[in-house]
Amino acid sequence: MAATAKEVAPMTTSPSSDLVSRYAPEESRKGSDIIVEALEREGVKHVFAYPGEASVEIHQALTRSNVIRNVLPRHEQGGVFAAEGYALSSGLPGVCISTSGPGATNLVSGLADAMFDSIPLVAITGQVPQRMIGTGAFQETSVVEVTRSITKHNYFVLDVNDIPRIVSEAFFLATSGRPGPVLIDVPKDIQEQLAIFESKRPVLYVGGGCLNSSEELKRFAELTGIPVTCTLMGLGSFLTSDPLSLQMLGMYGTVYANYAVDKSDLLLSFGVRFDDHVTGKLEAFASRAKIVHIDVDSAEIGKNKQPHVSVHSDSKGAKLKLDYWGWWEELIEQKVKYPLTYKTIGEVIPPQYAVQLLYELTDGNVIISTGVGQHQMWAAQFYKYKRPRQWLTSGGFGAMGFGLPAAIGAAVANPTTSTLATLRVENLPIKILLLNNQHLGMVAQWEDRFCEANRADSYLGNPSNKSEVFPNMLKFAEACEIPAARITKKEDLREAICKMLETPGPYFLDVIIPHQEHVLPIIPREGAFKDVITEGDGRTKY
Repeated sequence: MAATAKEVAPMTTSPSSDLVSRYAPEESRKGSDIIVEALEREGVKHVFAYPGEASVEIHQALTRSNVIRNVLPRHEQGGVFAAEGYALSSGLPGVCISTSGPGATNLVSGLADAMFDSIPLVAITGQVPQRMIGTGAFQETSVVEVTRSITKHNYFVLDVNDIPRIVSEAFFLATSGRPGPVLIDVPKDIQEQLAIFESKRPVLYVGGGCLNSSEELKRFAELTGIPVTCTLMGLGSFLTSDPLSLQMLGMYGTVYANYAVDKSDLLLSFGVRFDDHVTGKLEAFASRAKIVHIDVDSAEIGKNKQPHVSVHSDSKGAKLKLDYWGWWEELIEQKVKYPLTYKTIGEVIPPQYAVQLLYELTDGNVIISTGVGQHQMWAAQFYKYKRPRQWLTSGGFGAMGFGLPAAIGAAVANPTTSTLATLRVENLPIKILLLNNQHLGMVAQWEDRFCEANRADSYLGNPSNKSEVFPNMLKFAEACEIPAARITKKEDLREAICKMLETPGPYFLDVIIPHQEHVLPIIPREGAFKDVITEGDGRTKY
C-alpha cells in the first residue's frame, strides 16, 4: 500500500480549444510533434513515458513542448500504473508512452487493470517502420493484436494526417460511457514523416541457428578458408579468437565484418534471419553478393532478403576446397586498420576495458548474461567467446531485464559453471558486474548522434543532485545480504574484479563509467556500410 503526500480532489477538464499552435498553418512538422500537440489540445499536462528506439522521436517532441511534462518512470509497467494512479486521483485520463516490442508488452498488466476497473487511460506505443512490419524486425510486436481484448479500442496509425483525429477519438472513447484504456500504435516512420565456385570474396554469415552445429561450422571454415561473421545471437558458434573470425556484424559490429559483407561476392547465410539490426538499408546489404540462405525454418528464407539460392535444411553445409587467400589478405588489412578500440581519459573507467579485464581474469570460461543496450554491445564486442551457449542475451526482442533472471536459469542448468548474476536465497555462484552510467546509454548515444544531444528522458539519476550515484545499488545488495563494492577509478578495477571472482557465492560490483561513451563502430538504422561511424562520443558536438 502506498500513500500520497496529500489528497487530490477529483477533477474534470475539457480539451483546450483555445490552444495556440507553435507552428504556422503551412509549417511542416514531424508526426511526433503532431502527436504531442494533439495531446496538448486534449488538455494533457503530464505523461508517463519511458523511451526506446521506436519512441525516441516522441520524446524529442516532448522536449519541444512548453505544456506537457514527462514524469520518467523506471519501467513501462510502472509508467502505466502511474498513469492509472493519476487518472484515479485526478479524474483526468492518464497517458503513458512506451517503445515497441518489450516496451509495449510491459504495458499489458496496466491496460488489463484499467479495463477491469474502468480507468480512463490513453497508451501510445512506438512501432517499427511500416516497411519492416511482418519481417520479425528488432523489437517488432503486433501490440494492437496483443491488447485487443484488454482495451476499449486500439488504433494503428497508417497516415500522419490521421493523428489529430485518432488522438481526439482515443480521449473521447477513454472517458465516455464506461471509462477504460485506449491504445495508439505509431510506426517510427510515421513519427519521422515530414554463383559459388566463381566466388573470389565469400563470407560466412552465421546466426543462432548454428549453435548446434558449431563443430561442422568450424570444419567447413577450415576446409574452405572462408571468413566467418556472427550475428548477436550467433556469438559462440564460432571461436572469436580464430584467425578466420570477423566477430559480430551489423549496426554495432566490427568495421571489418561489415566491410567483408559489403564487398563480398558470395554470402553463405546459415541459420540467420537477415534482421534489420544486421542489414540496415536492406537493398544495400551485400548488394554485390550472390546470397545462399540455409535455414531449418523455411518461413525465414526470403522473408526479409531474397536469396539467389535457398536450402531448407539444418546448417551442416557442403565442404568446398577453395583458395581465398587473396581475399583473406584484404580482410586482414581491414582488421589491422579498424580494430575494436576505445579511448582512456584520466582515471575514469572505460566500459570496454572492464569487459576486456573480465575476459582476461576469467580466461573466457564463464557464461555471460546481459540486459539490453550499450553494455550488451560492449560484452558482444570485447568478451571473446569460445563455445556455443556461453552468451545469453535478448537479441531479436531486446527485452530489458533479461540478464539477471537468465543468468539464474543458467546457474541452475550449469551447477559447476560460474555466471554473472544472483539470487541469494539459492546462494548461486553468480556475479553481477554493473556498468553504471545512470543513463539509458543507447538512447543517450542516439540523442548525441542524431538529435543534437537533446536529452529526452534518458537520464535515470537524481536531477536535483547529479553528483550522487542514484539509485544506490549497494543498498539493494545490502538488503539482500549480498557482498558488494563500488569502483570509480580504472586503477582499482583489476583488484575489484579479482575479489568478486574469488568471493564464494553471489557478489555485486558497481562500476561507475562515463555516460559519454559510445558503442563503436555503428551503422545508423537503415544505413549501409558506407555510412559506418568509427569515431566520436558524447563529448563531441555533431
